[in-house]
Amino acid sequence: MPSRPPRRFPSALPLLFAGAVALGGDPAQAQTQAPAPAVRPAPALPQIRYDKTTLPNGLEVILVEDHRLPIVAVNVWYHVGPANEAPGLTGFAHLFEHMMFAGSRHLPRGLADRLLEGAGATDSNGSTDYDRTNYYDTVPSNQLDLALWVHADRMGYLLDVLDQTALSNQQDVVRNERRQSVENRPYGIVEEALNHTLFPKDHPYYAAVIGSHADIQNAKLADVRDFFKRYYGPNNASIVIAGDIDKTRARALVAKYFGGFRRSAPVAHPKVTTPPITRERRVTVADRIELPRVYMAWLTPPAFQPGDAELAVTAQILAGGKSSRLYKSLVYERQIAQEAAAAQNSNALTSTFIVDVTARPGHEPSELEAAIDDELKALRDTGPSDAEVERARNTIETAMLTSIEKLGGTGLANQINQYNQYTGDPGYLPKDIERLRRVSAADVRRVAQAYLQPNARAVVAGVPGKPDLGPDVPAPAAPKAAKTARAAGINRDEAWRRTAPKPGPAPRFALPEGTSFTLPNGLTVIHHPNPALPLVAAELVVKSGSDANPDDAPGLAGFTAQMLEEGTATRSAPRIADEIAQLGAFLGSASTADASTVSLLALRSTFPQALDVLADVVQHAAFPTAEVERQRAARLGELTQQRDDPALVAAVAAAGALYGPRHPYGYGQLGTEQSIRAATRDNLVRFWRRHYLPDNAALVVSGDITLDELRALAAARFGGWERADPAVSKPGDPDGSRARLVVVDKPGAPQTALRVTTIAAARRTPDYPALQVMNAALGGLFSSRINLNLREDKGYSYGVFSGVGYHRTPGPFTIAGSVRTDVTGASVSEIFREVDGIRAKPLPAAELAGARDSQVYSLPGQFETNGGIGASLAESYIFDLPADYWRTLPDRYRGVTAAQVQAAAQKYLKPDGMKVIAVGDRAKIVPQLQKLGLGQPEVRDTDGQLP
Repeated sequence: MPSRPPRRFPSALPLLFAGAVALGGDPAQAQTQAPAPAVRPAPALPQIRYDKTTLPNGLEVILVEDHRLPIVAVNVWYHVGPANEAPGLTGFAHLFEHMMFAGSRHLPRGLADRLLEGAGATDSNGSTDYDRTNYYDTVPSNQLDLALWVHADRMGYLLDVLDQTALSNQQDVVRNERRQSVENRPYGIVEEALNHTLFPKDHPYYAAVIGSHADIQNAKLADVRDFFKRYYGPNNASIVIAGDIDKTRARALVAKYFGGFRRSAPVAHPKVTTPPITRERRVTVADRIELPRVYMAWLTPPAFQPGDAELAVTAQILAGGKSSRLYKSLVYERQIAQEAAAAQNSNALTSTFIVDVTARPGHEPSELEAAIDDELKALRDTGPSDAEVERARNTIETAMLTSIEKLGGTGLANQINQYNQYTGDPGYLPKDIERLRRVSAADVRRVAQAYLQPNARAVVAGVPGKPDLGPDVPAPAAPKAAKTARAAGINRDEAWRRTAPKPGPAPRFALPEGTSFTLPNGLTVIHHPNPALPLVAAELVVKSGSDANPDDAPGLAGFTAQMLEEGTATRSAPRIADEIAQLGAFLGSASTADASTVSLLALRSTFPQALDVLADVVQHAAFPTAEVERQRAARLGELTQQRDDPALVAAVAAAGALYGPRHPYGYGQLGTEQSIRAATRDNLVRFWRRHYLPDNAALVVSGDITLDELRALAAARFGGWERADPAVSKPGDPDGSRARLVVVDKPGAPQTALRVTTIAAARRTPDYPALQVMNAALGGLFSSRINLNLREDKGYSYGVFSGVGYHRTPGPFTIAGSVRTDVTGASVSEIFREVDGIRAKPLPAAELAGARDSQVYSLPGQFETNGGIGASLAESYIFDLPADYWRTLPDRYRGVTAAQVQAAAQKYLKPDGMKVIAVGDRAKIVPQLQKLGLGQPEVRDTDGQLP
């Protein structure tokens, strides 16, 4: 579980080995089958060049020098998690992770966040899993000293300032996190019940990582101190520093900041015996959901042990995308399932193999279970084909390479730490790929027979109903202002640690512009070379999204984009899925407010063949009638799922309230049930013919490919695309609701999903730099005013953040988060207080510098991956930004003044024009909100529409 909620929801290609799949077409469609691709030679194994040393106090230090960008990732793993928790303290490892951010001897609470964000840190967070807890930051390379100083102060001096005030606050935050991520999330309590069914109560994997309300609240300050002394010594940790470093200097800095810390007592590895399941276990759990879901789970070999890789391949074959067995059978052919997923979840004590399938409307768990059993039996009896195994291996291998594109977060540095903890070899990646490549069809059949038997599993069905969340656990009164007596520190204080280190010279960086050329038919091609890994990412971007939807057809752009993968003149939908998987590639299509995209990620060696498929689906989409009907049913199912998610309901209700029913931005990308049912094949074909045209599109490519290679490929694949004048779309003026308070009723919800929103600015506004700096200070950063108020000071929420949704025409400014039901009114009041505050006075100099610098120095992190580079260059194309836009943006940020920030706040954030959208228990939240003078509430349904 992370310490901080995500603040952005970027579009990304799938990177999981086996994940939830979307919705598909019909193998019976009689289209000509494209020839199967030739068997590809195995690419060379990637090597991670690293240096590993151990300090005298036991801290393992792993260094990787990588000069792609002027950034460096610092990633610290403590080898402790729920596997080490004492009885009655479930969730304690995760609670302690939060405590590490609450302040230390030389870093008063909140200072580390302000310093790191002001320095341009990205991927700053921590997370807890069953066997480890990690903390990480990616910073500009001249700020390595700062990152090490922060991490060292937490390791060395947390106990010096730890008090009850900090513990009580983080107990509130973590309990809000549990409400948001488990109790108020569809299927959250069902997944928790699955753990309870797999393991006995005294097993460390029995509870969810986040633990229970009772155990979180019962944690005492003495428990926190003991846990720190026992598990947070340098000899139970490893640090990876990867990026733009000099290894000699980096090694010296680690010795300086960490070398003087005392070892803790040796940590014994947990000695746990996991009892086998010898008889099927069954549980049914009611939840606030409309579509039933079936989970099946088995106990399987621990991480990196024999059988682990084979089961990962098995999961991919079963439910790893549209080429998988469960997708083809349950989602595509029989249409009884909305989505299917499978995964081998690898842990130290034991792993779990989990299959989960969500029902299509009108279908029951028993029907799903029988269908899953048929596929599992077939896998045990006859095993997979060699082609299936090859597709699975290729897909997983590409995903493994893609996962190390990023230096920090869950990227390269974290993967090195994972390999180090589980195998003792930080450079285990080539061996990991080798064990994957050795998996055969016989191996898959063998592990399916050995582990995936009916009598060795847990089956949990999530069904619609009133959830049982257990008795409420009251929090004690807030501690008095007087500070709790503090324990003596472990390490000797040193005067030089009292001052933050000065940064080195600011690194020079030039953000990518891309090299553009235009084909004779008008197609723009944008290229950025990036030979760091043998990967290439491409996006075919069309300048028409939901802004081009007819007034009476919301969701048509999204429906059209979804149909592109469902068959062409020469490829059926299943053939497209199989061919892409065979190439180890990922293909996806989607629409946004202003654009539609078809995205591709492939190895360099298979990119030309994968680009063939992308070109085909864009230019020769067939829109088979049977596929249209499948996707219609799938979108209706997706709409049903959307109603279960309070945050998504709040988003669509906010769109409707802001823009009104006749504006294309007044809906989500799915549209409405009425519009989905009314869409015809002719509607979809007409949208495609009017908008998917070379004069209205760009091919954006980033990766291990030269400009000359791309010129040849683009001409060959797209040169014959017939030129025509695209339709011009201009959304009308917004005509939203006159109400300031919009409520959607979710009876019994433990939290309220909030949005406070107004229409702000278009993407090309000259105010963009000032708006971004203003937003950073108000709600864009973790250390922003709103988040510190509602999360850190009040304990009302797991996190509340803000941002501008920029479009070609003015888009919304939104403050969003989930808050405890009983403080819904108080939370909205505090949000408006912070809005009033940023309008009333210019930002103080230090706050301005931090917000401004966070925007300048975090920019390189936007270009870590080929997908990130492509998305940024595509943004330039969609919004007609100048070619040098990204290169000149840092200086425009640097020029933002406090007066400009205040002017932007006054211009765009007018409290009387801001709407409050609240999705929660109406009976409990409306009385609170009516006290704020927002007028009579307008009640909308879970589709965000007026009844």
